[in-house]
Amino acid sequence: MLRQAILKTAASHRARRAIEATPLTRSVVDRFVAGEDVPAAVRASGRLQTSGCLATLDYLGEDTTDRARADHVTRQYVALLDALAAAGLTGMAEVSIKLSALGQALPREGEAVALENALRICAAATRAGTTVTVDMEDHTTTDSTLGIVAQLRREFPQTGAVIQAYLHRSEADCRELATAGSRVRLCKGAYREPASVAHQSRAEVTAAYLRCAEILMGGPGYPMLATHDPEIIEAGTRLAAGRAGGYAGYEFQMLYGIRPGEQARLAEAGHQVRVYVPFGEEWYGYLMRRLAERPTNLLFFLRALTSRN
Repeated sequence: MLRQAILKTAASHRARRAIEATPLTRSVVDRFVAGEDVPAAVRASGRLQTSGCLATLDYLGEDTTDRARADHVTRQYVALLDALAAAGLTGMAEVSIKLSALGQALPREGEAVALENALRICAAATRAGTTVTVDMEDHTTTDSTLGIVAQLRREFPQTGAVIQAYLHRSEADCRELATAGSRVRLCKGAYREPASVAHQSRAEVTAAYLRCAEILMGGPGYPMLATHDPEIIEAGTRLAAGRAGGYAGYEFQMLYGIRPGEQARLAEAGHQVRVYVPFGEEWYGYLMRRLAERPTNLLFFLRALTSRN
């Protein structure tokens, strides 16, 4: 119930204005978002490299209905990749893109525009010596997104896909994607979805995640287990023990600012740990989804808003 309420708030323009106008919101944003521009994202990547972690960088924004904005987002990614290369960080950093930010939601030829912009970013990533992962959004875009990923992989086979375990269809999608060389990030899912397409309870979602993880970890691809859940981390570690290639054949992924101690523990134990680093001005929707995922995040937010210090 709390999760649904927060996700409903995320869609409220009135709530957004109120939260953005609160001065202490900045302290919360700084915990979960690396900054508002490319230099801040590069600095965050450098800090993660020092800590022994990898990074995937996301320029925040989604549901773009303006072609100029979609082109702007594309240019920001190209600039980011050039800056990461100049800083010598592309060995540990890749980028994550949302197709709706690249034009997928445009009323005309949205898929074509998103594919064109995604190809530009993939080409820039290849020049820089790194890769791209295509984020998954709400269930209405799943088929479109997977179709565009398939097209990107024809020219850029290392392009990563994302599967949201809470969708009823995801086990079948995992079987389809668990192929040699296929990079797949598995996450629980952070959108408000109806029961007709997605599991609703925490226990159901966790069970679905574990089933999907077993499929991916049992295949010849490159699984990326995106989770902060101790139960799933433990299960993922067990599944990894029987994989060929050792720690090099998979990775754990966690969000910037969430469970940094666990990120360090896993990295020190030899696991590959990649941190999802968001940056940019459009932080509101991302922040609200993070608050919906874990009650402790909401408590942190409320303490910051009510604190007098």
